[in-house]
Amino acid sequence: MADPATRQQRADTHPMTGHAIMAPVVTPTSRVMVGRDAELAELCSLLGVSVSSGAGAGRTTAAVLLGGDAGVGKTRLLTELRDVAFTEGWQVVAGHCLDFGDSALPYLPFTEVLGRLAADQPDLVAEVSSVHPALARLQPGRRVLSGDLPQEPSGSTLDRAELFEALHVLLVEAARRGPLLLVVEDAHWADQSTRDMLSFLFSRPVPGAGLVVSYRADDLHRRHPLRRQVAEWARLRDVGRVQLSPLPESAVRDLVAELAPELPEATLRSVTADIVSRAEGNAFFVEELVGAAVSYDGRTDELPVDLADVLLVRLDRLDDTARQVVRAASVSGRRVSHEMLRAVAGLDDTALDTGLRGAVDLNVLVADRGDYAFRHALLGEAVYDDLLPGERVRLHSAYAAALTSGTAPGTAAELARHARAAMDLDIALDASVRAGREAAQVGAPDEAAQHLQAALELLADPRRTAGESTDVSKLAVEAGDALSAAGHPARAAGLVGEQLDRLPADAPPGWRARLLSARATYLYVVDTDEDLLAMSQQAVDLVPEDAGGLRARVLANHARILGGYERYDEAQAYGLEALALAERLDLQTIASDAVTTVAGLRNAPVERVRAALADAVEQAQGAGALPAELRGRFLLARSHQDAGEWDEAVRWFRTAVDRARTGRVPWAPYGFEARWQWAAIEMLRGQWDVAERLLDTTGEVPPPIAAAMLDSVGVVMAQARGERVATRLRVLRRVWDQEIAVAIGSAGVEMLEVASVEDPLAPVRVHEAAVELLSRLWHPWFSARVRLSATAVGALAHVAPRVGSARRAEVLAVVERLLGEGRTTVEHHQDWGPEGRAWSDRLEAEALRARWLLGAGVELEELTAAWRAVEQGYDALGHVLELARTRVVLATVLRARGDLTASREVADLARATAHRLGLTPMLEELRSLGSTPVRQSAEPESLTPRETEILALVAQGRSNGEIGKQLFISTKTVSVHVSNILAKLGAAGRTEASAIARRRGLVE
Repeated sequence: MADPATRQQRADTHPMTGHAIMAPVVTPTSRVMVGRDAELAELCSLLGVSVSSGAGAGRTTAAVLLGGDAGVGKTRLLTELRDVAFTEGWQVVAGHCLDFGDSALPYLPFTEVLGRLAADQPDLVAEVSSVHPALARLQPGRRVLSGDLPQEPSGSTLDRAELFEALHVLLVEAARRGPLLLVVEDAHWADQSTRDMLSFLFSRPVPGAGLVVSYRADDLHRRHPLRRQVAEWARLRDVGRVQLSPLPESAVRDLVAELAPELPEATLRSVTADIVSRAEGNAFFVEELVGAAVSYDGRTDELPVDLADVLLVRLDRLDDTARQVVRAASVSGRRVSHEMLRAVAGLDDTALDTGLRGAVDLNVLVADRGDYAFRHALLGEAVYDDLLPGERVRLHSAYAAALTSGTAPGTAAELARHARAAMDLDIALDASVRAGREAAQVGAPDEAAQHLQAALELLADPRRTAGESTDVSKLAVEAGDALSAAGHPARAAGLVGEQLDRLPADAPPGWRARLLSARATYLYVVDTDEDLLAMSQQAVDLVPEDAGGLRARVLANHARILGGYERYDEAQAYGLEALALAERLDLQTIASDAVTTVAGLRNAPVERVRAALADAVEQAQGAGALPAELRGRFLLARSHQDAGEWDEAVRWFRTAVDRARTGRVPWAPYGFEARWQWAAIEMLRGQWDVAERLLDTTGEVPPPIAAAMLDSVGVVMAQARGERVATRLRVLRRVWDQEIAVAIGSAGVEMLEVASVEDPLAPVRVHEAAVELLSRLWHPWFSARVRLSATAVGALAHVAPRVGSARRAEVLAVVERLLGEGRTTVEHHQDWGPEGRAWSDRLEAEALRARWLLGAGVELEELTAAWRAVEQGYDALGHVLELARTRVVLATVLRARGDLTASREVADLARATAHRLGLTPMLEELRSLGSTPVRQSAEPESLTPRETEILALVAQGRSNGEIGKQLFISTKTVSVHVSNILAKLGAAGRTEASAIARRRGLVE
């Protein structure tokens, strides 16, 4: 870490301390102002800087005090204000106060202002100087070093008054030539003379001019000379005050995304969550941390050196006692109690109070509800990082001793942290286990996993002195359960697998059985080619007959895995055995899990299965067995989903999502899957606004696989709306082998994305990659293969009319092969549900269309009948997007038959869906088809107030982006509204809609 002098030198030249309103930026900065629109609007309103009011008209104040912490965004806001003022025809001049300590140059910012005016309007400055010669004393050229000694002062009081009057006259004359905005930055560094000049200007407003004075609020400690003066200025009638608060979390997220577009999505999510927590809304800190993340592949665990130096300048201003207190406080983290500081600081009460007073007065610490906290979390980090290694160990030891003895209150998590840093590994182990179990009990699985994994590491550390007495298998499964509940089952399986490999050969068989059984259940909910049945059976064989609760758990887990492999009779037998043992031992959680497994076995009529599952859910809820309850709710929902009963499926999925959220395990197995399946249903039935809300993870940090699963639904809607999805598809392709749902969901989108005349078989290669993977992880004739085959054949049919004659036979042969594979898949599934039947019909119809377009001699009557069947299937299923796509094809076929009326009617139905959902490519396809809407004689559907508002802006020629900015809504939302407007007006485009609106008197 740099010494204080070096830190001060870096800080003086750093953008946060040596900036200017138009200075170049050396740290990564956003190209657009983020999160400050309201403050900019307030400044413009106070000063009258707007188009509608005219220059300076309608303002409510002549001057504004702009306060905020260092780095919060004052300079950026003033730069935006400057740009707005320039646009409105204002003159803008700026002066800056600099930190010269006791060598401050009087009136420095006004010398800068005078220099700017002299450069831009020399005649004005010369004219005023001729009448008010005192003004010449401020000219930059008069204030540089020369060999001449200044004359002795005479009549200083008169000269001072003349100087004030001269500057005031200059500003008045400048404002007469055009509205003037005067900005004085960093007034916390202002000398007394500058503060007196500002007092004069505040008390004598300049007509046609606005004055903005900015200062750092966190620098105004109790003895700072500006603190009293700001309070006095704020009481003046013509002075307004704007306090710039930290950016809200949403704005910080937008800023991070703007600054780091090159980071992978998963890394960006993690980096964003970390920066939101640490930067606390400070824009400068956000930029510095993003710069570090970009430079170091997403790592943000260490502070950038420049940022640390800037922060530590504040520490260098403290005396030795205050510095000692602050260093002791930094070991605690952000907040520390007075009792703890008394125990660890090594000071008597008087010295401690003196040190705390100094730290509080200089805004390093703030007193809050009996505790002390760093003014900013990153300041605490910088102080801690600046400690010597010996200091850290000594202070952590003192904290651990205070917590162990009860001298100061604290948590097991705090004790674990301090004991580990103090190298007291035995205490750290006990505290970590306790902290992990406490976190699990209050629904904090991520934190529980972190503490328990730390405990496992400590168990394996040879430096511990205490004897071995911990059952490592129990601890490992607790950690695995926490990881699974946090949405990381694959990591849980990996952790337990590592512990299995570390078990000595003479370990108790129950330990190995517990680890094997747990690992099998973790892998059961992810995609793997490991033999889970063999793994689980090995656990059953190893667990002793008299193992009690452990045997009940292993049997219950084995029953669940057998059920997943459709070995229902064996699953029922093991499940009932587990249930009997759990009830005898009064183990309600295991009993609920076994009941849920047995109830969900599909070896009984569906209504009986549903009734049994409902009873199991009720029992699990009563026993507090949340994992079993979530599984029961999910299985009930899936039962209705398979039958195409969307409302009931959504009802049960919603309850599972709600219970997972209230249980604080939103990413746990079955809780998250319920959210994903619910979103897929809403997408399917055309409730895309609901689906988008479920897919939106703003403010959340989903596990990578969960994020990919959600995006596999979102990318379907995005592609249908014409958005670019190639990058998203590449990201999703990388996780195909980790989650088959992502492969199934995104493979179809990728097939449509790569379809082209240049390479007509590109969709088939995507299809083959997906089928090869899924066959290996699942089995060759998995049900979704029909859907993939239908999509692949449809992609071939799409490009068939433009395929050259030399390749038509090749493409046709591929179509026939895919059709045959799809038919074989159908034969392997006798209990085909409505969705399976719809896709089976789609495959047959797409094959007929491909043959027809490739010139294989298909009768149009047969083709029409096939697509009518597909239309009926999707209509009955309620699949809105695929129904619309089917109707576009059907309209084409009907048109080819010469049935133009039927073609237009079907096309109109597709067009209505396309308008409602914003399916731009489909609308273009319908226009290229030559199908115009069938004109209706009924009265047109009325527009909503929001649609009327947007229509007026469309008629003015505004783009969707411009409309979104004006109405503070997203561009996508505007697009959907415009599509609805076009549908209601029966317009083919924006120009026609504008003409119809004017004709009907809807807009002026």
